[in-house]
Amino acid sequence: MKVAHLTSAHPRHDIRIFIKECQTLARAGHEVSLVVADGLGEEIREGVRIHDVGPKTGGRLRRMTSTVRRVIDAALKLRPDVAHFHDPELMLGALRLKRAGIRVVYDVHEDLPRQILAKHWIPSAVRPLASRLFEALENRVARRLDAVVTSTPHIRNRFAPLNAEVLDVCNFPILAELVRETPWDSRRNEVCYVGGISRIRGIGPIVAAMPDVPARLNLAGIWSENGLKEMLQAEPGWARVNDLGVLDRQGVTEVLARSKVGLVTLFPTPNYVDALPIKLFEYMAAGMPVVASDFPVWREIVDGAGCGLLVDPQDPAAIAAAMCELLADNERAARMGECGRQAAIARYSWQAEGDKLCALYARLDGRQAVAAKMDVD
Repeated sequence: MKVAHLTSAHPRHDIRIFIKECQTLARAGHEVSLVVADGLGEEIREGVRIHDVGPKTGGRLRRMTSTVRRVIDAALKLRPDVAHFHDPELMLGALRLKRAGIRVVYDVHEDLPRQILAKHWIPSAVRPLASRLFEALENRVARRLDAVVTSTPHIRNRFAPLNAEVLDVCNFPILAELVRETPWDSRRNEVCYVGGISRIRGIGPIVAAMPDVPARLNLAGIWSENGLKEMLQAEPGWARVNDLGVLDRQGVTEVLARSKVGLVTLFPTPNYVDALPIKLFEYMAAGMPVVASDFPVWREIVDGAGCGLLVDPQDPAAIAAAMCELLADNERAARMGECGRQAAIARYSWQAEGDKLCALYARLDGRQAVAAKMDVD
């Protein structure tokens, strides 16, 4: 089929959108395009044709109006069999695509109604109402689409009553990138945090823990809050931080291969307690033990695999104690890392998730063939 993935907010080489979903569908034989808004121009990579509608300008409101319109107009011009969109701000535009006879798939990365309750840029008094209004809109649109793809089973369960075609395609790692035979003795006395950096993702307690940890922190990712980095640079723990900035996939792989402990201590916000953060599974695939937030869903994964320790993510002393416990016992840490690696290979890989996505497209293709036959008849 002719397929167009659409994003008005994500980078063109986004891991879930481009590296995993678009490339998987291209390898399955579909003609895949990706519409982005970054001003970097047209590109063909790994069998995917990238169409650029120009850079995002003018802040969040302008992106949600002007940029959205340009993305939807580009999709209409491409006339794909299936349009697969990745940003909630594209929902109303997606209905234009439906009216034009295009099959539409909504890829839900986050439980946004719950995420809104923790958005720092929305006034706290407004968040509950904004959450309810957005959920009502999202539910109404979801009923009219051809399929909903979600990043976790928890989000899938929310949409299941709304649409006959809902499936979770979890954001598990591509094992070929991360699974390698790394001798434990070759790892440095370092811990790591890789991913988006913000208060609710736990960076404050992590930095506060570092003065009590005999190791350095490899910190890689995008800072999403103005002034947060400058504030933490004044903390004593910052002296033990290797501030690596934003890394490409090879850089991330190298950091994971050299570190001894992976940190994923997100705060207990409504959006995170049922999430499946990719960094957790990347740490596991890379063969290192994890220090993770003690949430029920995460406890089942970490304790089930025997691959790390669970802590209160808002307690720097608990985070420091867990890191010290693992760093002080190389044999135990290496054993936990290997348990995590085996669990990732057996249960948490992109291969199985990509197969689910391809199966969805086969079903959509089958429906299209039936509809075409009915039109002929």
